[in-house]
Amino acid sequence: MQTELSEEGSEAVALIVREELARRRLSRQWLADEAKVSLSTLEKALAGSRPFTLATVVRLEDALGTSLRGKKPAADGELRPFSPDSMGSYTRQAVQWLEGSYLTLRPSFSEAGAVFAYLTSISWDDAQGHLVFSEAARTDAEYQQKGFVSFPNISGAIYLVTISEGQYRVAILNRPVGGGAMSGILLTLAAGAGAQLTPAAVPITLVPKRDAGEPTVGVVRAGDECYADYRECVDKVTDRGYARFPG
Repeated sequence: MQTELSEEGSEAVALIVREELARRRLSRQWLADEAKVSLSTLEKALAGSRPFTLATVVRLEDALGTSLRGKKPAADGELRPFSPDSMGSYTRQAVQWLEGSYLTLRPSFSEAGAVFAYLTSISWDDAQGHLVFSEAARTDAEYQQKGFVSFPNISGAIYLVTISEGQYRVAILNRPVGGGAMSGILLTLAAGAGAQLTPAAVPITLVPKRDAGEPTVGVVRAGDECYADYRECVDKVTDRGYARFPG
């Protein structure tokens, strides 16, 4: 009697397990405990470095209350039901509330005290099977970013990640709070003297854009009509402890 699943069978089970965990917002540690298997064994099987055994699959099915056999993973060209492990294995259903357009606010790098405003759009990429984001309406259009969204269950933080020619730019955001805004830290490069780029970390907040009107974008200075509102949104990041900047 064969006790180990085939490579194809193990891949199919791993896909379904990841989808179930993402959809229900469950941790792998929880599943390992409920199924009475070691976390190491579960992690290796989900990563494809070792096959699932039939006994392990039966235990996982009992813990999840669903069948894990008899289904095939999405083939190339088919819609992928959830994101890769590296992005958190989330399903679209679990993160659909994130999709939309956001007014993005952070301190200006060029003018002390000013706020830099632009738009960020988050949407689902059917072909890739994960959320993507793109920036727009930046007055410094050459620096507009686009990339993928990582949403690991273990921390609950939301990551907007750009990778371009080996360069990384990351926004680490908390789950939405009052008004649906997401606040956190932007890790990026700021223009310095000449062509020099300097590492920078600043507070950032994404406020849901709920109406059809076009908000003020670009560098917003003291005295501008929306400055007080924009400044308050940015200051909340540190004032309310949404992100920490020790020292």
